[in-house]
Order: sequence, then C-alpha cells, then structure tokens
Amino acid sequence: MYPEQTAAPEFSLFEDHFEYTRASTGKRLANYIIDLIVFYVFMFLLGVVLALLLTPEVIYSMDENGWTLLDRLLILILYALYMGTMEAIFRGRSVGKFITRTKAVNLDGTPISAGTAFLRGLSRAVPFCLFSAFGTPCDPWQDRWTKTMVIDQNTGAVIVNEEVL
Repeated sequence: MYPEQTAAPEFSLFEDHFEYTRASTGKRLANYIIDLIVFYVFMFLLGVVLALLLTPEVIYSMDENGWTLLDRLLILILYALYMGTMEAIFRGRSVGKFITRTKAVNLDGTPISAGTAFLRGLSRAVPFCLFSAFGTPCDPWQDRWTKTMVIDQNTGAVIVNEEVL
C-alpha cells in the first residue's frame, strides 16, 4: 500500500575522519632495539636480586644445566609480558616509543586497551615476528593480529573530510 521508505544516509557536517602517519620501519626497529636493551637491563637487575636471595648451591645448579629450549621459551614469554605490561601501563607506549615519539593505537586511532596491549606482547613471542616488520608500510604480526598500528606522534593526525556524493 505505502511505498517503501528507504533510510537516507546520515551525514553530519561535524564528523571528521582522521588519518594518522604510521611510524617508519626505522623508528619501529629503533623501538625494538631500545626496548630489548631495557628488557635485558631489567633481567640483569632481576638476576642480581635473585643472586642475593638464593644460596650458592641453587645458583650453581642453575648454571650447570646450561641454556635449554625451556629457558629460551621462558625468556620469550617474559619479554612478551614485559612489553604487554609497559604498553598497558603507558597506554600504548614503551620506553622505545617514548624516545622515538611513537604510540600504538587501534586502527581507528583510539587508545589500545590493556587486553590489546597484552595480546600485542604475546604476539611478539611468536618466532620470527621481528622479520614481519620489514617492508613498506611497516605492518608486523602484532599489529595485524590485534588490529592496531604504531603512529608517529611528531606528525599528528590529519583531518580528512569525506565528500558525500
């Protein structure tokens, strides 16, 4: 009886879309190197504390076994937890990201949640994840799998108004 009404697309003059500048591969590599150095310093300090708390017999027994696959997996997991904790506490930033003025955000530009930060950290524990970052644009697995990106804060966001046809 009545003609079907179709909903008109909503349009707002006040809606802007932001485009962010992704951090370059060089900055991402600098982030990784800085964060890895900070992680090793943290692990060294943890080792000093453990050496002060443990008896010499326990320390010698740990040293006799040498490095095993389990030790390497433990280091990977500790690194993932360290990075997840840093990005969760500092809202998408780590020591390396503070120095290079970059930040991890969701693809829509919103800050990442603590859960997303920990997923990004766990994604880094995947072997050869570092090599997934090489390329243009830099889009490593921890970004793809968690739908995030690392942006360059020096350039800021560019407002782009979309035209309605």
